[in-house]
Amino acid sequence: MTGLELNVGRRTVLGAAAAAGALTVVRPAPASARRPGRKVAVLGGGMAGLAAAHELIERGFQVTVYEPKAWGGKARSIPVRGTGTGGRRDLPGEHGFRFFPGFYHHVPDSMARTPYKNQPNGVKDNLVTADESKFMRAGDRADGGPFGIGPDPTGVLSVEEMRQYLLDNLQGETVPPHELAYFVERIMVFLTSCDARRYGQWEHVSWWEFIKAETKSAEYQKVLAAGLTRNLVAAKETVASTRTIGNMGEAFVYNIMGRGNDGDLDRVLDLPTNEAWINPWMRHLRELGVRFVMGQKLARYDVGGGRIRGVQLVDRAGRRTRVEADWFVSAMPAEQARKHWSGDVLRLDPALGQMDDLFTDWMAGIQYYLNRPVEITHGHMTFIDAPWALTALTQGQFWEDRTFRQDYGDGRAVDSLSVDISNWDAPGILYGKTAKECTPREIAREVLAQIRQHRTAGEHLKGDVVHSWFLDPGIKWQPERGRNINTTPLLVNTVGTWEKRPKPATAIPNLFVAGDFVQTDVDLASMEGANESARHAVNAILEASGSNAEPAQTWKLYDPPEFEAVKAADKQLYEQGLPNALDLPADLP
Repeated sequence: MTGLELNVGRRTVLGAAAAAGALTVVRPAPASARRPGRKVAVLGGGMAGLAAAHELIERGFQVTVYEPKAWGGKARSIPVRGTGTGGRRDLPGEHGFRFFPGFYHHVPDSMARTPYKNQPNGVKDNLVTADESKFMRAGDRADGGPFGIGPDPTGVLSVEEMRQYLLDNLQGETVPPHELAYFVERIMVFLTSCDARRYGQWEHVSWWEFIKAETKSAEYQKVLAAGLTRNLVAAKETVASTRTIGNMGEAFVYNIMGRGNDGDLDRVLDLPTNEAWINPWMRHLRELGVRFVMGQKLARYDVGGGRIRGVQLVDRAGRRTRVEADWFVSAMPAEQARKHWSGDVLRLDPALGQMDDLFTDWMAGIQYYLNRPVEITHGHMTFIDAPWALTALTQGQFWEDRTFRQDYGDGRAVDSLSVDISNWDAPGILYGKTAKECTPREIAREVLAQIRQHRTAGEHLKGDVVHSWFLDPGIKWQPERGRNINTTPLLVNTVGTWEKRPKPATAIPNLFVAGDFVQTDVDLASMEGANESARHAVNAILEASGSNAEPAQTWKLYDPPEFEAVKAADKQLYEQGLPNALDLPADLP
């Protein structure tokens, strides 16, 4: 195979509850209604920045978004420059493939309010269902995994019925039955835990410790401990908070059961991300009056009188510009935002300094452009036995308005196998090196080898199937150090870090924070978390500015009403210092 070595940059409720989450469309205020004192500078043009701009402009604010590198941030698609010939577009690269679970509400709402052609639900109608998935095993082991849950057959959720439902539907042919039963019991402990226990106890226990992985079989550790963390949410099972992993597992289960849904469990876009979403979104925001400024990076905040008086921006040539506004929204990733908490800023809000304790890890994508079509599954693939925790999707099958060969590249590539690499610290099978220690070409060969050792994928990806490949350009090889750096890492919610993550409103009256690291209900480093945080930041600005505009709508993850009583009882137990009623003494961490 050949490598395209380019320096381009990477990565839910039943009927009544659904009605409660109905979309609220806010019409833009007329220009004449935009009063002085409503000027907002949004620092960052990724998911959080664009969502904040959307909500603010509809409420009569004057909004300018400043972005140093690329609109859309890690969610954007990345054209592989110079690969399009004969009038075709460049091959579409991604930071990682997109995935829109049905329990997402904030992102689909923004999409529905973004016009696209004549579609009744705008960009949201570009989401299509990936209705199959494969959990593949290496060697002679049969494909399969722990996630074979089907729709709720009863519509009832007593504790015993939920336990039996999970026991009946969870699949784990290689996990010993008694261990699978034990895992279900641990899930039941979490599902019946009150919020106070989730924040006060399970936030401070790792997922690995909670499910007692250390004492269980290798298959239990690989399929259940790692399978629900690295493969689904790119978290390290030994350090990830039980509260975060439990919340996501709970959301997936209820989504599969048909509870708390905006849509189907697994949705993807029907075009490359920029074409299907980012470009139409920005076009719509421009039409509403948002101003976009590219190539401007925050240098520092100017602080005075207990407020942010302005910001110093610097362009790629090193030229500085001072920008003043009434309100400032930091919409940068955690590792970038915390660089700018100067002594002056921290004196006004010392709590922001706790962001230094937040942990980021690597999750990045690689695309293989294929010479021939492969039909593995109509959805996502998880490679259970891949040391680098690989998941993948063949994207072209979902692109209804494009023919890959006719519209992209040189006319020879017919599809894109988009792979996410979630574990960059495990030795590979070809070179015995971690992904961090491999050159881009070694990463490309290693990932393909790990995929091919999984029988079903290997049968489809034989021979010269690969036309070329493209590695997330956020991964940069440093030959002098013999390792990579990652310029676009991902926040991981490690044990005990909830309290260290900022709220959208800071102690500085005109500075607000948005991003997937901010405290949100979805509580996951994701597009959904970024969007939700932006809405909370906007609502805080509305309150601080005295605006009477309708607040931006927010949603909470589904909470089954049938469990209210058992959670109320658990709250009493927790307040008395007692364990959850299902948490047997031998099971306590």
